[in-house]
Amino acid sequence: MTIDAAAFDFVRRLLRERAAIVLDDGKQYLVDNRLSQLARREGLVSAQDVIDRLRAAPRGPLQRKVIEAMATTETLFFRDGKPYEALRNTIFPELRRLRAAERRLQIWSCGCSSGQEPYSIGMVLHEHFPDLTGWDLRLLATDISTDMLARSRAGRYSQLEINRGLPGALLARYFDRAGHDWQIRSDLRRMVEFRELNLAGPWGKLPPADLIMLRNVLIYFDLDTKRQAETTTNLDDRFEPVRSDGTVYYRPRRS
Repeated sequence: MTIDAAAFDFVRRLLRERAAIVLDDGKQYLVDNRLSQLARREGLVSAQDVIDRLRAAPRGPLQRKVIEAMATTETLFFRDGKPYEALRNTIFPELRRLRAAERRLQIWSCGCSSGQEPYSIGMVLHEHFPDLTGWDLRLLATDISTDMLARSRAGRYSQLEINRGLPGALLARYFDRAGHDWQIRSDLRRMVEFRELNLAGPWGKLPPADLIMLRNVLIYFDLDTKRQAETTTNLDDRFEPVRSDGTVYYRPRRS
């Protein structure tokens, strides 16, 4: 049973208002797929049942579960490649020069999903900039989904997830077998602080960052929301964009 048009429109409005996520007209199949999985976990029959129950009690705990189910994004180790080339060849060398006196570096992976992005950044640092790991180095990773944050903290991945983007040499150096899965090494897990954050809601106090990786989230927002995010973080004033396949910001040369 697929969801009807009214149910799809309800979910679209909910995601736009509560999480700033915009679904195109053709994404009804995605809602049906994601909420069908949620229905099974909730003991319901179909995605339509989930939406009907949510409409009957829109402020209940099911709202958060629906948003988390729809906000979860697929990610890979070293996704797209070129942003990590930019980190290795341009961004980290310059940040090392700019921060040499204070020996402090703050990185923020925004919309970290199941953790592959912040752990990929950690591996780049260990492989190519081992001196930076001796600095006051803080890697903050945020996501709207508490389920994804729990997975990220565990740092445990299936063979399929490992096969998608992770070079074999890095698997050997930074992962240990954990049953049928692989778990990232404990020292890399300790590098990352995982925190819940909804970009569409209050942010609270965040540390000033030298590097922000935003590419996992802004691609799902409409133009107004992208502008709001940039205004909220003062990116236009405080950060200089670095051209790569994604949106990467780091603290500017000017103070």
